[in-house]
Amino acid sequence: MVAAAATKAIRLGHPSYVWRRGQDRRLALVQQYVELRAKRILDIGCGLGMYVSRFREFSDDVYGVDVDPDKIGRASSWLPNLQVSPAEELPFSSASFDVILLNEVIEHVDDDRTTIQEAYRVLAPGGHIVIYAPNRLYPFETHGYFFAGKYHGPCNLPILANWVPDFVRNIFAPHVRIYTQPQVRALFDGLDVEFVVQSHIYPGCDNWAERGMMGRLFRDFMHLAENSPLCGSGSRTFLWCASEPDQHFV
Repeated sequence: MVAAAATKAIRLGHPSYVWRRGQDRRLALVQQYVELRAKRILDIGCGLGMYVSRFREFSDDVYGVDVDPDKIGRASSWLPNLQVSPAEELPFSSASFDVILLNEVIEHVDDDRTTIQEAYRVLAPGGHIVIYAPNRLYPFETHGYFFAGKYHGPCNLPILANWVPDFVRNIFAPHVRIYTQPQVRALFDGLDVEFVVQSHIYPGCDNWAERGMMGRLFRDFMHLAENSPLCGSGSRTFLWCASEPDQHFV
């Protein structure tokens, strides 16, 4: 049972168990560009429902899906409108939502291209898709890595696994994808969207910051670096795109 749970966590990632400063920063970035009040909102890969809960401060019409029934079961004990579903086959009609969030999701799904097509299908004309995804330029592999046949958990050690060719990186991190900005945009090829904002955000480092002064200093330094020329290597790409308002769905 323990081995199975560990394998699932490696494959699907670790959800946010506590809402901390890192999540506040991501939500604030979304709010800079997207109106959330009274909108129909979908969180794909909602995990334990942390973002669903915060979105409900802006709208009553918030939904979440996740492929993990255990997480949905826990989240459903305190949140409505959650369902077990793969991102590649959403249980909603076309044009159902005004805002769709994919936070740390596309790197874990079975088919990232189909995931984006499904998000686009359920997006209403003039709606918005917001994506956070790992950045190929960031020197740390924060999803953990394999070495000598053993998995080493999420870390911020500069193992440079992200800076090597894919065939080498896949030896150390075969369980998670990583993207350049053009690769994320390419997932939308053939879809009628406008790319409005592409940016970066550094990790919250919340767990490390909770453990002491060194963690807090590192976190604050990284956040300052977002406004420097180094920002192109932020750990997560932030992409906001909007569907064309005259779009029609079949």
